[in-house]
Parts: sequence; structure tokens; C-alpha cells
Amino acid sequence: MQDFIIHHYPQSPVSEKIRMAMGLKNIAWRSVEQNRLPDRPELLAMTGGYRRLPVLQIGADIYCDSQVIFREIERRTPEPTLFPNKEYGLPFALSRWTDGAMFDLAMRVSFAPVADNLPRALVADRARLYLGPDGDFKKEVADLPHVLAQLRPQLGWFEAQLAADKLYLVGDKPGMADLLAWFLVWFLRGRNPRADELLGEFPALLAWEARMKAIGHGRASSMTPAEALAVCKATDPLTKEKSDPLDPQGLAPGMRVAVTPISVGGEAAVTGHIIALDRDTIVIRRNGPACGIVAVHFPRVGYRVTVL
Repeated sequence: MQDFIIHHYPQSPVSEKIRMAMGLKNIAWRSVEQNRLPDRPELLAMTGGYRRLPVLQIGADIYCDSQVIFREIERRTPEPTLFPNKEYGLPFALSRWTDGAMFDLAMRVSFAPVADNLPRALVADRARLYLGPDGDFKKEVADLPHVLAQLRPQLGWFEAQLAADKLYLVGDKPGMADLLAWFLVWFLRGRNPRADELLGEFPALLAWEARMKAIGHGRASSMTPAEALAVCKATDPLTKEKSDPLDPQGLAPGMRVAVTPISVGGEAAVTGHIIALDRDTIVIRRNGPACGIVAVHFPRVGYRVTVL
């Protein structure tokens, strides 16, 4: 089987979800540490301009967004499952809240108080990405009491679930739902200077946090971006053509499309020809001199597909 290659950086909260998935499954994987800013020439050559992390690479198949990464990890290594309590679709619905509204709050309360102590280019990049073209974390500081008032009861929802005689969010075994909550608590713990105070009123959440921390990140070994690019160029994608006769947009294999993340900050589109699509995913074929032929996988939820 081809290696799982994960492109990430240590401080990335979204990447932490996937690192923990590798730990939950005790998977061996190759760790490619990327820059915190989107100066990632080897990776961008493979993705076609997609700037978010993490990215999962398996040969010349490139998986963008944690939605498709979770699905592919589960498909290739079904045991132990990410859905031990047979919750299946529920965590993907949960992710629309944790990755959206709740992460937005966690990011604001963690970035705004320390923005002056972070690299200026990093702060400007994240402000544009998460707050929009006129975003300014300094302006967020005055609104922090309101933001905390929004975040606190949502942490309380986790607490109420865990306090109901559960070791994990959905049952006695950890799964994808726990990974979605974990990355938020991990982010707050590592970035917010008042994390102890913020989390201290939630004893069940703190006990769960300790259990989750013990899972770890699986068995990682380092790989350079150049080595990952060489693997991609030397490999052919394994994705087979697949159509969806019920597709609401009438998309079909062979069409040239642009796939763009839906975000307030605006992000570059990735263009290519459709290889496969279904209700949940779309895969496009690209060909570049640095990477060769690649199949780039995206979720449908959270992305706009435009026919060119």
C-alpha cells in the first residue's frame, strides 16, 4: 500500500484533527512539515493552488480538506473505525459547526489577545482569511467579552454530553466526533493565555481532554516537501472514472471546472477536468510539469464548483 503522506505544520489546529486520527488508528505515516504561510511551492504544484492545510497525499492522489481526508483514511484502514458507535454521518454534520461557527470563536479569542506578539505577515494573512479583506485582529480585542460569552456555552454543550456518564462524546470509544471537539480544545489550550480559566469550569471536559491526549499521533516519520513531490511525479493516480446521474449541477467526467473554497477571505480556485464525482466528493485531473498527472479530491460541502 502507498504511504499516507500528510502535509501540515505543528501549530495547525485543523491538522491536529488528522494527526489524532492517525493516532486513533495507530497508522504509520509520512510527515511533511510545511510553512505556516502559503509559501509552499512543492505542495501548491500538486494541489493546483489550494492553500489550506492539512493535505493528504497518497501517491498522486491529493486529498484537500479534512472531510475527504477522514473518508479516505477510513476507507483504506477501516479498523479501528472512526465511527465505533455507528454514528457514521453524524460527525460530518457536526463538523459544519465545529469547523465553522465554533472555530471562528476559538480563533478570535486565541489570536486577538496575542496578535501583537506574532509575526506580522502571519497575522495579516489569518485576518484576511478568517475575518475578510478588511479584517483586523486589534479591532477584535474590544469585542472579546461578547465572543467569550458565545464560546463558553458551546463548550458547555461538550461538558453536558461528557458528564452524562460517557467516556467520549458519543459512547465508550473515541471516534471522529471526538477529534472534531479535540482540535478546538487543543487550539485553546495551546494559544489562549487564559485557557486554564476558560476550561476550568468543565471537569468532565478536562477528564476527556486527558484521555484524548493519551491517544497520540500514530507512527510518523519525516519526509521533505521535495521528496513528497518526487513521489507524486513518479506515480499515477489510482482514482477511477465515476459519474453521478443525480448531480444537481449536471456535472460529468471530462468537464473542465474550477473548485473554490467558500470563505470570507476569498481563495484561489483549482482548475482541472472531472475524473469522478458523487454526492460527497469531486475529483479533478490536473497535469503540471513539476508534479505530472494528479487527481485532486475535494468535498462538495463548503466548495463551489463552476463549469469553465
